[in-house]
Amino acid sequence: MDALDRLYDSLDARLRPEDVAALVLDAQPSLTHRERAVLRDVAAHASRWHGFSGMSDDYARPVGAARQVAATRFLFGVDGGTVDVDDPISVLEFAALAGAEINWDPARTDFLADRLNRGARADAGIELSKRQYNRRFRMLRRLSAKAGRLERARKMRRMTMLAAAGFVGAIDRDRFRADPDAACFIAYFTSRRKLRREFSLAGRENPFDQVANVLFARCTARTDWAMIALACPTWDVLRKLRPEQLGELLGRWSAATRSVATQLDELWRSSDIDHATMVVRRGVDSSTWNALAGAYNAARAGWITCLHAAGLTSLAEDAWPGKVMRVVAADLARWHQMSGGGLHPDTSVWSRLPLPWDVLAGTAVCTRADVEAACREHRVEPERSGWTAPRAHSGIARFRPTPELVHGVAVSDPLWAMALRRARVFSGKPLNTEVLGGQDALD
Repeated sequence: MDALDRLYDSLDARLRPEDVAALVLDAQPSLTHRERAVLRDVAAHASRWHGFSGMSDDYARPVGAARQVAATRFLFGVDGGTVDVDDPISVLEFAALAGAEINWDPARTDFLADRLNRGARADAGIELSKRQYNRRFRMLRRLSAKAGRLERARKMRRMTMLAAAGFVGAIDRDRFRADPDAACFIAYFTSRRKLRREFSLAGRENPFDQVANVLFARCTARTDWAMIALACPTWDVLRKLRPEQLGELLGRWSAATRSVATQLDELWRSSDIDHATMVVRRGVDSSTWNALAGAYNAARAGWITCLHAAGLTSLAEDAWPGKVMRVVAADLARWHQMSGGGLHPDTSVWSRLPLPWDVLAGTAVCTRADVEAACREHRVEPERSGWTAPRAHSGIARFRPTPELVHGVAVSDPLWAMALRRARVFSGKPLNTEVLGGQDALD
């Protein structure tokens, strides 16, 4: 596997930008002396701590149903053909095939209400004892539940990747390898977008740093700009697309915005979230909400940018959905208050406007003028803050080495960071003092 292949694999992972910069140096032998010097300055940090880091270089991947499928095969004595244990549909099809022995209905899996009694089993020709029938019913119920969890995990990973890297999943390996200049820019830029959030009062760092600038400048008229637009839908990129390419991308972002909004609507109805503050309350699934909110805001931003690039903003003037706020941890909210701050101004705008999914569904009215009025009311610049126009990053960021984080808090040494993680420090959970060497280690 060469450097370009490793760069392609990084699109679906979470390598540090300095690690990606090192791969770019290997993948691009035609770099000028100045370009190579810029990348070397960043790639040099890849060897920090001898290349060791306690943070994962990947996003959490769903755990397949291999164990459950193997147990079902053993219990039922069936082969079931080829089963893709990572595909929930394939797992459910296998469950239905195995369950034919006991007339199992995938839509009726309640252990108390849906099992067949002795008479029903006899009528169905099931010659199993009650104990053996119950064992099989339980096994199929667990397999069905696993398929459901697998589908939810796959969906959450897709949402996480959409928020962090746009539509890079739509780029195939051959297309990626065919344009090394575009490939290197996409791989590095998305690695910067994937940087973890730090527990701080500052916002997210501009992903466009000096390395991204160098790699972007290498792209020419022959570059596959439509491929770059899948990961970086900015005005500088979109203006280079042909009308049909821009229209296709606009459709992608519009469909994604509506799809994620529907999922947010379902979660909103089942969660007790304070619309005014968005502070997390006990029992709220904050991880799922924030993953969906990130995906929605990324999709909405891509959609609005495409509308502006195509000169079609008038089509959405009368139905302009707002952004969605992430839920805020109570301790971070208190820190803001102790620091003399308060809620982010965007939160006040969000609470002032109709819910975005209601606007998209046509059950609530929110025009672009309504969004601008809400922004002015709370002293927010609607265009610069991304409410009514593409959000623009000012200037080029300066690269800084990726910090070792423990629940969002930077720690200087990765070994110490691993000890703090195991002890659940900064997580809001009870400390495990044995990991740290007892109470004396904390004093």
